[in-house]
Amino acid sequence: MINHVRELRTERGWSQADLADRLDVSRQTVNAIETGKYDPSLPLAFKIARLFALSIETIFEPGD
Repeated sequence: MINHVRELRTERGWSQADLADRLDVSRQTVNAIETGKYDPSLPLAFKIARLFALSIETIFEPGD
C-alpha cells in the first residue's frame, strides 16, 4: 500500500510524535505506517483521514 501520511504530516509541521499524540498511538506506529512496514487498521485509517480532513482513498492507495 502506498500512503501519503509523511507528506501530510510534514506539510503541517508536525513531528512523528505530534501525529502519534493526535492519533493516540506510539511514534513507532507512525514511523511504521510512513515507511510502509505496517498498514493501519481500518479504525486507525479512518482516524487518520478525519484528522487530515481527507478521504481514506486520498491518503492510502493500493500498491503495485
